[in-house]
Order: sequence, then structure tokens, then C-alpha cells
Amino acid sequence: MAKIHVNTTINGAPTEFLCDANQTLLDVLRDNLGLTGSKEGCGSGDCGACSVMVNGRLVCSCLVLAPEAQGMKIETIEGMAEGDKLHPLQKKFVEMAALQCGICTPGFLIASKALLEKYPNPTEDEVRYWLAGNLCRCTGYDKIVTAVLDVAAEMRESAR
Repeated sequence: MAKIHVNTTINGAPTEFLCDANQTLLDVLRDNLGLTGSKEGCGSGDCGACSVMVNGRLVCSCLVLAPEAQGMKIETIEGMAEGDKLHPLQKKFVEMAALQCGICTPGFLIASKALLEKYPNPTEDEVRYWLAGNLCRCTGYDKIVTAVLDVAAEMRESAR
């Protein structure tokens, strides 16, 4: 089977790769491009560990075929920090111990960032609803939700 040539933008950088027609975006990110932050937790779109943004939309990369990335703008956890400067969500997750084993953390961070970009003043219920597609077996969710709410408040305060 012939490989498919894909041109895309990943974390702001023009990127091209070769893939099989049935290869997932998650597999290409991890295996072809070395972007191993997104994790495969389930392979069926049920856990959110592989969450990325595609053209501004939160998706499970295990459910997207890599050829579909043609011309798309993809944002992964690797693009969340600016060099050595962590995103406020990343800092707050560390500060509040809102992470443990780390498998789900990249997906939660990407989903939380997407939430705050769309809804900068979410309620606790809205945060819980938005993050409902991300599963964690370690933290119990409360520290994650609190971290997101704290960052939302800090970002609103700094915008004043």
C-alpha cells in the first residue's frame, strides 16, 4: 500500500509526514513525529488521554485518521508551553498536585485550555461537564477542577 503525504501545521510549525491510509493521528504524532505527550489510554475515544486540538476543535487523536490532517492546524501538549515557560494551567496542575501518574494529564490540560479559550469564566459545573470526556484513575478530579477554576480566575484578573 502506498504511503500518503500529508502537509499540516503542528504547534505552529509547518509539518509534513508520510502515513498509511488507516494510521491514526495519534500514532503519527507519537511514532512518526516523536510527539509522545498525547497518550493512548483506550484507542476508542472514551478516555481523552490523546486529546489534541484540530482547527480549534478538541478531538481524540485516536479517532482521527492521519490523512485527515491534511491542511489542518494541530495543537498538542508539546505546544502548550512557550519554551521553558509553562502555561498557567501546567503550573497550576503542578502546584495543586492535580496530576499523579501522568497518563491523563496531557489530555486534561489540552481540554482545559480549550475550555478557557472558549469560556473564560466557567462555573464548576461547566468545568466538570467540559472535562467529562477525560478519565482519570488517580486524582479524583477535584484538584483538576479546582486548578482550572483558579487559572480562570487568575487569567481574568490579569486581563483587568
